[in-house]
Amino acid sequence: MARNLDTTTLRSFVAVADTGGVTKASGLLNLTQSAVSMQLKRLEESLNTTLLDRSARTIGLTPQGEQLLSYARRMLALNDEIYGKLTATECEGEVVLGVPHDIVYPVIPIVLQRFAIAYPKVRVQLVSSFTRKLMDEFNRGEIDVILTTEDSVGNGGETLTQTPLIWVGAPGGNAWKQRPLRLAFEQRCIFRQFVQRRLDDEGISWDMVVDSNSSRTIEATVSADLAVHTMLEGTEPQHFERINHGGSLPSLRKMNVNLYQSGLKDEPVVAELSSLIREGFYTMKAPVKA
Repeated sequence: MARNLDTTTLRSFVAVADTGGVTKASGLLNLTQSAVSMQLKRLEESLNTTLLDRSARTIGLTPQGEQLLSYARRMLALNDEIYGKLTATECEGEVVLGVPHDIVYPVIPIVLQRFAIAYPKVRVQLVSSFTRKLMDEFNRGEIDVILTTEDSVGNGGETLTQTPLIWVGAPGGNAWKQRPLRLAFEQRCIFRQFVQRRLDDEGISWDMVVDSNSSRTIEATVSADLAVHTMLEGTEPQHFERINHGGSLPSLRKMNVNLYQSGLKDEPVVAELSSLIREGFYTMKAPVKA
């Protein structure tokens, strides 16, 4: 006799796997902790196997759980695609999303993919620029939703996460050892002046060898080990690596990643896009530890 898996229990399982615990998963799903725990129990009982390793502080996956996770993601994606295509066809148009260059990855591509499944007839126009420019365009009503990197959060904003600013350079590079320290920054980068002040405070001489508004120019210079740069932890590309300077460079602060929505925040597509962004950053800062 054929038996069916409950997608509700699968969604709870995936949320726990992504966040590393029932407490965080319950917040993500807007359910009580007991409800999530019950769904996990039902899923394990229906499969007659243990899916979660609860022996450590952070919940991990058993080998059976790791195997199920791959299938569960595919089943939920197909479920969401079917639901989106059959129920959300009345939503059409365009929503404009603004994101600073350095935090597009790794969250935003996943958000865009999930949004496209839920609202196939709504086009998301992604604007990638600098925080100050995005704020100006948002205040003029040209962008519906923006992310920013800031010291604090402005009126109407919502802090999604606080992320450390780190020094990055070429893999195995030595540019960070040179004095004056060779820097490469975009002209409008919000981190630029802060980094310069920190170097001045520590008495470290520096030279801005690349002064450009091209992110590609910065990436090419740094990956060639001709200069160093700073980025939010977790957003550095593969051709950069975090510099383990052992105190030779100044420590850097944490920065807010903030979300702002326009006056259209009650519109379903804007609300859903914002919700997916929140979920993406929530998951990024709380990965599962097996």
